[in-house]
Amino acid sequence: MIFARALAAVLLATWSLATGAASAQTYPNRPVTMIVAFPPGGADDATARILQDPMQKALGQPIVIENIGGAGGMIAAAKAARAEPDGYTILLHQDALAAGMTLYPDHTFDAEKGFVPIGLVNTTAITLAGHPSLPPNNFDELLRWMKEPGQTIRVGHPGVGSFGHLAEVLVFQELGVKVTQVPYRGAGPALVDLLAGQVDLGPISAVVATPLVNSGKLKTYALIGRKSFAGLPQLKTMGQLGYKKLDVDFWHMLLAPAGTPHPIVDKLNAALRAGLADARLRKTFIDGGMDLYPPEEETPEAASALLKREIKLWGDVIRANHIATQ
Repeated sequence: MIFARALAAVLLATWSLATGAASAQTYPNRPVTMIVAFPPGGADDATARILQDPMQKALGQPIVIENIGGAGGMIAAAKAARAEPDGYTILLHQDALAAGMTLYPDHTFDAEKGFVPIGLVNTTAITLAGHPSLPPNNFDELLRWMKEPGQTIRVGHPGVGSFGHLAEVLVFQELGVKVTQVPYRGAGPALVDLLAGQVDLGPISAVVATPLVNSGKLKTYALIGRKSFAGLPQLKTMGQLGYKKLDVDFWHMLLAPAGTPHPIVDKLNAALRAGLADARLRKTFIDGGMDLYPPEEETPEAASALLKREIKLWGDVIRANHIATQ
């Protein structure tokens, strides 16, 4: 009986490997669904739609985009984690996936165990911006101004748990400055109130901030991210200003459900790389304030390592600052 069970297990494993290899050889033979973890109109949706055409050309099959908003991207991630691991459902997500592991303690999946990363897509430059009436004109002046006795500083952000929120919390934590965080329902409303002077500072994407800075409607003091931004060459990153812990990026990556066969993940990674090498895509990303990762960081391994680091980073920030969604 024991021998029969062992033989059955070996035969099952052999059959699974054979069928997995066969499916990988014919993959893809129908459209692939790319779940985007936020509604249309934001950076996530824009990234997906820019990537869609060159990547589907590389795969030889259509990519259908499905936007699923809610719970900081966790609803979309949960659906993707439950999907069949056959390569026909993939997920475009961002920093919120890492933060969600701590921010939403009742999550039904584990970001590291529930997915196999396909590769990193891009980063987006974010500015630390202020209302033009603020006295400081550069970062050093801003830091001195914020530390003046009795100073009251209101900082708007796109919503609890967003990259803008968590990055700002980390920034002011590292700077040793106390501020009042003001949450909004998205980046748009936060920007409107910043321009109106209802708040003093806020995280604004570099591509949005550039024309406002040039027209005198906004001041910018630093970049939150690892790279400089060509549209605002005068701005230094927080890391360049001496705050290496603030070398954090707003990133996007592609993932597949755990259990997706390695040959299929390899094909998806190859299609992603081909898409990111497309000249038209690269120009669109750059014009939109998005940076591509170097080729050596476009691997599943690099994406997996980043996700692991960010789960710890944002988990520490959330716990240290007692951040909750309710």
